Amino acid sequence: MAEDTPQDDKTEEPTARRLEKAREDGQVLRSQDLTIAVVTSGFIATLYAVGSLLGPQYVDILARSFSFERYEAFEVNQMVVQLASQIMDVGIVISPLFAVAVILAIAGACALDGFVFSWKSIAPKASKINPISGIARIFGLRALVELFKALMKFLLVAGIGGFYIYLNFSDLIELSRSDIVSAIHGGFSVVLLGALLTSFALVIIAAIDVPYQRFEFIKKLRMTKQEIKDEMKELEGQPEVKQKIKQKQREMAEQRMLQDVPKADVIITNPEHFAIALSYDQESEDAPKVVAKGKGFLAGKIREIASEHKIQIFEAPVLARAIYFTTEIGAAIPAALYMAVAQVIAYVFSLNEVGLGVKKPTKPKPKVPKELQFNELGQRPLDKT
Repeated sequence: MAEDTPQDDKTEEPTARRLEKAREDGQVLRSQDLTIAVVTSGFIATLYAVGSLLGPQYVDILARSFSFERYEAFEVNQMVVQLASQIMDVGIVISPLFAVAVILAIAGACALDGFVFSWKSIAPKASKINPISGIARIFGLRALVELFKALMKFLLVAGIGGFYIYLNFSDLIELSRSDIVSAIHGGFSVVLLGALLTSFALVIIAAIDVPYQRFEFIKKLRMTKQEIKDEMKELEGQPEVKQKIKQKQREMAEQRMLQDVPKADVIITNPEHFAIALSYDQESEDAPKVVAKGKGFLAGKIREIASEHKIQIFEAPVLARAIYFTTEIGAAIPAALYMAVAQVIAYVFSLNEVGLGVKKPTKPKPKVPKELQFNELGQRPLDKT
């Protein structure tokens, strides 16, 4: 359905989900010119580096292929065996080069978007055998671009190669006057060095092609605004996505809550399992408010922050559970808990005002109405069955 949408309507960058789906379908960023550049340059550089080791071995095999006993020329089976042996020897000599070529080909192909294998990419499609689509591909804009690239590659490679031959023309002529061994050795070095320099033209082409291929790849996967909306609806409808969103929202809410703990006047604890941070404005007639609350690990974080900011911690298990299970963050405490909380806050403010030589106030024992008493599971005593 997305493929039938006019390209002009696809103005939005592809989402992560669209890119992932394209990867599953085998659509990944690839640059043929980059692969050719890596394979060619790497192979020639390897050949140039180890040519002095492999060259004499190959020459020796070639020399032995022209040397045989007279009777072997009339023995068909013997000549076949000798030919097979020489082919095997040549294979052993050049096998490292083939291994390097295979590794370079894989590395070049996977350099941009990694290794991907998908059966969908090789599955038969009607559009691939549609003659109208084929004609459109042949005479389309992409075909013209590829033709232009091919011409530029030819001119660049031919130009660098021709310039190298021009600079080394006298050396090449001199090789024709040398003995066969010197000519082969010198020619090998000159040709390989020229090929290596010429292959740099492919590197230049690849450096231009990679950004172009990336642009074309992203352009092909662009989406309409409606497609993005539909994708968001689809993702939001998935249970695992909903769970992750809720978890992220919860983590953000907890982080904001912990940032408000320093604003508290007192921390009422269970003492370990629950922690409630309360703030009270003496100049206001509003009831004390819960700025943070937590259970378990979160309660520990609240106590830790309170200790860092020298906030009084008051242990009142029944009161802590009552506030925890009845009051949301940012809300005022229930009217039924006014008296109990007032005793705690008055005690804390008295502690803050105590000076040297002044008797420490007596710690209150706040009472919580029975209907607001909870156990650690949030159950009232009357709720037990």
